[in-house]
Amino acid sequence: MKTLVVIVHPDMESSVINKRWVEELNRYPEKYHIHQLYKIYPDEKIDVPAEQRLIEQYDKIVFQFPLYWFSSPPLLKKWFDEVLTYGWAYGSKSGYKMGDKKIGLVISAGIDEEGYTSRGIYKYTLKELTAPFELTFNYIRADYRSLYAYYGIELNSSKEWIENSVAPYMEFLSKL
Repeated sequence: MKTLVVIVHPDMESSVINKRWVEELNRYPEKYHIHQLYKIYPDEKIDVPAEQRLIEQYDKIVFQFPLYWFSSPPLLKKWFDEVLTYGWAYGSKSGYKMGDKKIGLVISAGIDEEGYTSRGIYKYTLKELTAPFELTFNYIRADYRSLYAYYGIELNSSKEWIENSVAPYMEFLSKL
């Protein structure tokens, strides 16, 4: 079964690492369905029924985005607000349509991992900063697996640094 990879990057053309990851995913169309929210919804008007039908087709879903003000880009929050509706994703009369689906997060972070520690500049780990995502997935009874982060792209965007991210990224996706 294919994995749905929901890409949420507001400027994919300027991206270096997310763009490279999408290039790698494109090499395996039999394994991954790439769904780029900003490309599909440049006006940010989400087709909720279409998104819900898409989600229902997959057992494994990954949300991939750059860390954006210690969270996700705004379109992902809007997507959650609009797509995860009462009666579809949660609620007493819900079908829990995302229930038991394996969910993962893939995040590119600008600074080194040390910055995301209790001793670092931001004082919180990415696991702590992404707790609202985990809570959301638990609330809708999805099977939140984990988070993959690649740190330091702001400080080192060399071709070698970017290429070093590809194998662990693909490994994370294969183990979801």
